[in-house]
Amino acid sequence: MLELLAPAGSMEALRAAVQNGANAVYLGCGSFNARQSAKNFTPQTLVEAIKYCHIRGVQVHLTVNTLVSDREMKEVEELVRHAALNNIDAFIVQDLGLTQLCRQVAPHVPIHGSTQMTVHSLEGVRLCAAMGMKRVVLSRELSRAEIRYICAQSPIEIEVFGHGALCMCYSGQCYLSAVIGSRSGNRGRCAQPCRQSYGYGRWEDKYPLSLKDNCLVNYLQELQEMGVASLKLEGRMKRPEYVAAVTAVYRKALDEGVVTKGMMDTLYAAFNRQGFTDGYYLGKIDKNMFGIREENQEDTSWLQAARQSYETGETPRVDLHFRAEVTVDGSSLSVMDPEGRTCKITGPMPERARTYALTGEALAQRVAKTGGTPYRCVEVRTRVDPGLILPASAINAMRRELLNQLTALRARREEHPIGKAKAVPMLKGPTGLPGLTVQVTTREQLTPYLLNSETAMLYIPLHILMEDRAVTERLVKRGRLAVALPRIVHDGELPKIKAALAALAALGVKDALVGNLGLLAPVREVGMRIHGDFGLNIFNSTSMNVMRNLEAASATVSFEATLPQIRDMSKAVKMELIAYGRLPLMVTEQCLIQGRTGECTCHLQSNVKLTDKTGAEFPVIKDGDSCRSVLLNGRKLSWLDRQEDLNKLGLWALRLYFTTENSREVDRVIGEYLNPVPFDPGACTRGLYLRGVE
Repeated sequence: MLELLAPAGSMEALRAAVQNGANAVYLGCGSFNARQSAKNFTPQTLVEAIKYCHIRGVQVHLTVNTLVSDREMKEVEELVRHAALNNIDAFIVQDLGLTQLCRQVAPHVPIHGSTQMTVHSLEGVRLCAAMGMKRVVLSRELSRAEIRYICAQSPIEIEVFGHGALCMCYSGQCYLSAVIGSRSGNRGRCAQPCRQSYGYGRWEDKYPLSLKDNCLVNYLQELQEMGVASLKLEGRMKRPEYVAAVTAVYRKALDEGVVTKGMMDTLYAAFNRQGFTDGYYLGKIDKNMFGIREENQEDTSWLQAARQSYETGETPRVDLHFRAEVTVDGSSLSVMDPEGRTCKITGPMPERARTYALTGEALAQRVAKTGGTPYRCVEVRTRVDPGLILPASAINAMRRELLNQLTALRARREEHPIGKAKAVPMLKGPTGLPGLTVQVTTREQLTPYLLNSETAMLYIPLHILMEDRAVTERLVKRGRLAVALPRIVHDGELPKIKAALAALAALGVKDALVGNLGLLAPVREVGMRIHGDFGLNIFNSTSMNVMRNLEAASATVSFEATLPQIRDMSKAVKMELIAYGRLPLMVTEQCLIQGRTGECTCHLQSNVKLTDKTGAEFPVIKDGDSCRSVLLNGRKLSWLDRQEDLNKLGLWALRLYFTTENSREVDRVIGEYLNPVPFDPGACTRGLYLRGVE
């Protein structure tokens, strides 16, 4: 049965979800979740929420799906321990290090890989399974065929987003809010700059980064047939009435297999952005997927009905089987819930009937009156000796006491072994000057000056190496060459990638730059060394240790970390830092260049830029040779004039990341790396290494 997983940004929203048919809810507690602006729960209200849900047969998944710094690890460990002691049903996790911590502290609690992990392929799912996860939330950009393929071969459960807001960027790979305003989406503080207006080349009142909300209500039976384990409804920032209305519609669609106009009207009334989209699911990625929230006169008729659904009374959810006995030896009542828990109480001695004797049918009718409780009576087995009577008040009192006992039993804290996070070895990096690595995006950037420069590693895109065998052979002879792989590779694209990797390995390429979990195994299979890219979001010592366990040769530290955080981070593998370049703020399944012209001309590498209201420009390039787009920061990150500050961090290498630069600019930047010039605050930025992120 497909699990219906609903959002709970507050206790009121949690009640709204449960009373309208959610099988499970997900919520945040404290600071370590991707919706910091929601009300969220305190440690005490978390306990209350878990009890409330467990009594009613609903699971609770705790979102700890943000990047965590070393200094925060103790605090998040306490949260994990507290939740585990109080019967949390799952942890939803993004941070690779936090995944390891959860397994050590609470090995009995399932770990679900968040959509923030950017898992979008079967290989990514398999790696998550190998790391101990029991479920993965797939990227929202996948089509029905891709979801079906993954479900058919996945060793663990698959969760899919069914309804709610769509980010323009692949979740976990968006740095736009962080870089322009220090509010990191990877830290739960996204300011949603994608919902703002942008123009191409100059500002216009257009919204090329704002997608309509996702809506898969018409495909629930298909998703269930595929083997999807859970359907997630988005909305921890939404009001409780929204949660109630949307959950109720999806519950009815699941149970009855129909979607009526009235149900769709409810979804539209609750929230929409000029309608809904199923574009990703159907593989129809076009302009019809875009929309914005409009300030219209709100139809509030649905609000009252939504509030009544969770403010008045209880919706019976838990099926109970009763056994009632009234005999000459006494009276008793017992109950069993769906999980096999049983309770039994003894009642008063019955009396001899003077007029009407109690019958089994009358006894069953009185026992079955469970209205106003979370329970639904599905069976009453009775045994009644003839000629006896037991007052209705006594039967009612027995039933109430029995249900109170059962409620207490269902809310009881279970005992499980709780561990302690293992200390992470604090390994220091090399002292002295880091080496130089260079990453290029175009063939033009491979200048003679660059090729004659001393570099610790040269990262070349896969498609460039495959297009020119002579150049590849020359670079292999030069040495210290790594193939740079695309950040996003769907399953249908993987055979071509694998074949290319095998061909490059045969030519002598020994290293690969990898920015997503799904490519680690294919790189290993051809015998190449793994160099973790920024897309893996390495933010703490524990994650660095995970990279060591994954046999990585090096790892790029997150550019959302500060210099002190990087300095104090364990160098379990060689650490690399991006010191120059236009930071990649988004990677999108949508072709942003097509968004400008109406047709895809990204193969021409057009000079395309988005411009916001302030006049800030954001260049657009391709992700490898695909039609996916990468949105870049307009101002270039530069630490070329302050290399002495970076030399103290224990780094293996500093990276120069070339994106839009022409050949002359490449040579100039390499020269400025060797002979620094004064910093230009108009054209350059220090990034987040000084100011950090919220």
